[in-house]
Amino acid sequence: MSNPKTLERLLVVSNRGPLVIKETAVGTSASRAVSGLVSAVEPVIEKTGGTWIAWCGRKTNPPGAGGTWPVPSIQPRYVVRELTLTPHEYRNYYLGFANGCLWPLAHSFIDRCVIDLQQWEAYQAVNRRFATAAAQEWREGDVVWVHDFHLALVPEMLRREHPQARIAFFWHIPFPSYDIFSTLPWARELLRGLLNCDSLAFHSDLYVDNFLHCASRILGLKVPRGDRTFYWEGRTISVRALPIGIDTERFRALASDPRVRRQAAAIRRAVGTPILVLGADRLDYTKGILERLQAIEIFLEKYPEYRREITFLQVAVPTRTEWKDYRELRRAVEETVGRINGRFGEQWRVPVRYQFRSLSPEQLVAHYLAADIALVTPLRDGLNLVAKEYVACRLDNSGVLILSPFAGAAEQLTEAVTANPYHPHHVAEQLRYAVEMSPEEKSRRMKLLQQTVEEYDLTYWWQSILDSLAETRPRKVQPLSWKATPGWGEARIR
Repeated sequence: MSNPKTLERLLVVSNRGPLVIKETAVGTSASRAVSGLVSAVEPVIEKTGGTWIAWCGRKTNPPGAGGTWPVPSIQPRYVVRELTLTPHEYRNYYLGFANGCLWPLAHSFIDRCVIDLQQWEAYQAVNRRFATAAAQEWREGDVVWVHDFHLALVPEMLRREHPQARIAFFWHIPFPSYDIFSTLPWARELLRGLLNCDSLAFHSDLYVDNFLHCASRILGLKVPRGDRTFYWEGRTISVRALPIGIDTERFRALASDPRVRRQAAAIRRAVGTPILVLGADRLDYTKGILERLQAIEIFLEKYPEYRREITFLQVAVPTRTEWKDYRELRRAVEETVGRINGRFGEQWRVPVRYQFRSLSPEQLVAHYLAADIALVTPLRDGLNLVAKEYVACRLDNSGVLILSPFAGAAEQLTEAVTANPYHPHHVAEQLRYAVEMSPEEKSRRMKLLQQTVEEYDLTYWWQSILDSLAETRPRKVQPLSWKATPGWGEARIR
């Protein structure tokens, strides 16, 4: 990768940021946030300097700016500008429209989408506040980098204030197909929001194609076949697939750490079987955990010779625990684990181990080292970093990655064993194939997977992003005429 092009200063705009800010008995405290978005984005803003505008978890009434926080506090490289939400906005914008409507829609779970006018209005209001904050912080030469589905309206709102601003957007989750996205009454508004960027990036070519198809059908956007750079209302827009990488050096260092390796050995001793299969996910319905457990049950039923040879360990990281649907999912998962163990357990040994907790990076890597097989089978996933992390930690080229084709990472990790999570019998058969795979075949696949993960690592990703951001230069051209597809949206809720 060549040296990145010059970028003056960056304004990052995202729903959650690098800090968690809380009110305590002795005042306001700020602690570091742990998330995939922070791990991916922070190296970029540390390189360029600038301001990160985010909600840091505080709910206040009325809403407001929570001040600025230098990061780090000594010799800071950038500044966090906090925005707070009201309890009403938290319920309607965050839990409501973002996570109760856009999240299931993007993951193709239409039946879980809640279409609610009040929630849409809250989403608009919060996007407007983020856009106003960005407009206040912006100065000539800056690039504004907006993140994810929570803030899809920000680019258009910001451009009204600063038409000459350079705006980039990264969409971190799947972008659905036209037949799914078009069910949203406000699909047109979201597309117009995104098309006010100069640079727009997704994890995969499929998501890029879906976005362009939606823009074509709903807004009448004309994009030359095979071209992902086009003109819209007097500006050049670039749409690219830039899947996030991981910090491979960090994971390899942890995998080499004697303390972590001792933890891995302890996990193997506690499991007590020759073969350990690992699932590690947030407890979300998109991750296919129930379907995965069904596949394990089929495997144990169909291949009794492996019942004393194999253990499946599912680590379920708590998420959205205040939601009824997620509490019900947890109960269903735990009941399924109990049923399988009651059916196939012998004396003190059980075939399924289950943990409902978060893991530290060291603990997570220890689990990666302990596992002979990683079962990564989401029903739909924007990317899935677990798949890449598991590969990076296999220093001896052992292990097998079983991967859903519906994870964005599947476009890159083509040497993984593919298993359809909607067909548990297929997952069970692929698990048997992985168990019986020769050491030579395991090594061949893992070496190729590691080459991909290492080549397209986090540094490659953020340097590509810097290049993309530095290239965002408004160009004056004749605007394209457009019109909505006849009849589309006539029955929209207003």
